[in-house]
Amino acid sequence: MTRKGLRNLLPCKPFGRRHHRDSPSAAATASSSSSSSLEEKVARAEAIVVKWDPESSAYAKITSLFYEDRSEARRFLADVSDLQRAMLVFVATAETASLSHPCLVRAQTLMQAAMRRLEKEFFQILAANRDLLDPESVSVRSARSSVSEEPDYDPWENSPEEEAHLAGKSIGEVERAAGVVMADLRAIADTMVFAGYGKECVRTYKALRKSIVDEGLYRLGFERLPRAQIQKLDWAVLELKVRSWLGASRVAVRTLFHGERVLLDHVFAGSDAVREVVFADIAGDAALQFLGFPGLVAKSKRSPEKLFRLLDLYDAVAELRPEIEPIFSFDSTAAVRAQALALLSKLAEAARATLADFESAIMKESSRLPVPGGGVHPMTRYAMNYISLLADYQSALVEIFADFPIHTPTPIPPFFFDTSQAPAEQQPAVSGSSAPPTTSSSSEGSRRSAIAARFAWLILSLLCKLDGKAAAYPDVGLSYLFLANNVQYIVNKARSCRLRDLLGEEWAARLAAKARQHAAGYERAAWGRVAATIQTGDVSAGETRRRMRVFSAALEEACAAQAGWVVADAAMREEVRATVRGMILPAYRGFYTRWEAALEGASAVLLSPDDVGNRLGGLFSDSGSYRPKESSSRTV
Repeated sequence: MTRKGLRNLLPCKPFGRRHHRDSPSAAATASSSSSSSLEEKVARAEAIVVKWDPESSAYAKITSLFYEDRSEARRFLADVSDLQRAMLVFVATAETASLSHPCLVRAQTLMQAAMRRLEKEFFQILAANRDLLDPESVSVRSARSSVSEEPDYDPWENSPEEEAHLAGKSIGEVERAAGVVMADLRAIADTMVFAGYGKECVRTYKALRKSIVDEGLYRLGFERLPRAQIQKLDWAVLELKVRSWLGASRVAVRTLFHGERVLLDHVFAGSDAVREVVFADIAGDAALQFLGFPGLVAKSKRSPEKLFRLLDLYDAVAELRPEIEPIFSFDSTAAVRAQALALLSKLAEAARATLADFESAIMKESSRLPVPGGGVHPMTRYAMNYISLLADYQSALVEIFADFPIHTPTPIPPFFFDTSQAPAEQQPAVSGSSAPPTTSSSSEGSRRSAIAARFAWLILSLLCKLDGKAAAYPDVGLSYLFLANNVQYIVNKARSCRLRDLLGEEWAARLAAKARQHAAGYERAAWGRVAATIQTGDVSAGETRRRMRVFSAALEEACAAQAGWVVADAAMREEVRATVRGMILPAYRGFYTRWEAALEGASAVLLSPDDVGNRLGGLFSDSGSYRPKESSSRTV
């Protein structure tokens, strides 16, 4: 063994040099003492090291020291560590010429054999106990240990009698077995690092555990795709991959990466530097690849339907970021922490741009054909379904738009705000063209009101677009009915989701009143002329018959014209029917009662009040189609 080879295997930092004032006799005495100690340690370690040297024993090649005899494994580690300490003392006190001392060379040869044995044991324990050391098991064990505040079980700190006693405690058999395996790995790692063979130990550990991380991500369904390929994917395919990533994200962070960090911290607890290097190699690149996926989605081509997946990704990253920080706390894994933070910014930017695209799509909707029967416009259904789903993400939206106040081309009417939802000083400004900017010192109520203003503006944009589409109807009554249907749909949708909490019930009630106003406009426009044909006063029998014919013609014409008209909301439908009956039926009943006798014998169709009630009761039935009921009219 050369001096250079020997020095490379020993720790790099200098050990205690002999002081220049030490006398030659004192140095000689120390050298003699260290030489005797080294010889003693070599003799003690030689028997057990040679016995378990895989290169000198066929038995040692097929047998595990740690599984065969744990007490002997304990002695093996102790003797090897004692030998290493004796070697360090000898080198520190011996003359330079003594570095080639036969006893030191023999000690180094034994140390190399011992390290081969421990490296083999380290590999076997890691490879044979993948189930016990899988990240999920390690994470669960770590969580239970934290909850119970009990220290991790370490068999190397207990006698066989104490081990038997611990076996009867509440810890499960699987967890206890995992604890034994982790303790064995830690004992081997400590011994190898102390002996200057940390590089060999780390190499074995990284080779096996890195494959566990890669395989774990694969089993979670994560597929590493280049940006160019993601840009080419159809949204249906990309959405499936986003859903897969969302399903895997919590398991990947809380189980896979966390479990690897827990195991690593235990096995290499004796060296922070080793732990940092090893964890960066095992999990650093995998984490960067995994966390890179949401960023690629954020940069893909925008479309309104992607917004919800972007918000899902934002929520997932925001939820996991506090857990990512301690897992990747090393300086060498700072890029992972930085990427998690950058992800939030990228996803927020993409979400803001996508929501602006949605608002623009509402403004640019250009279909000109009226909806048959004045029913709910497809744009209204699409927009309100979109907005109601968006309201489920208000917590994320508060963060995303915290420093991005809404700017509108026209002021938002005060009607759109429920003043009961927040103190006056927290209400959004509605007198100008934008809501006030949200600062870091703003209260949660103010930030929530700012998001409410944004939702209110989206709905106001929709209502303005509906006003323009109502003008496409040639019949004024149908135009009013269209607005009533669509505004009431908006009210119902808002009340059935979180928009009700966000915008307030007073807001919904006021918008419902607007719907009722449109319904009243329909009632006047569609039935005012029919009601006007019912005139009272003293007239001749001939005039009475004429008025009856005019009324009957107007009623039938109105019913025929409205045969395909609809009132989508059941409650509004009954209310409109009741209002129309109130406009027509009482007056007609009075007219009929007064002039029924005068019409006897005349050749005219006399509609009874029940006939009129049936006609009016059939309005908007069967999805708006008018089907006259069996008449009780009689010819006179």
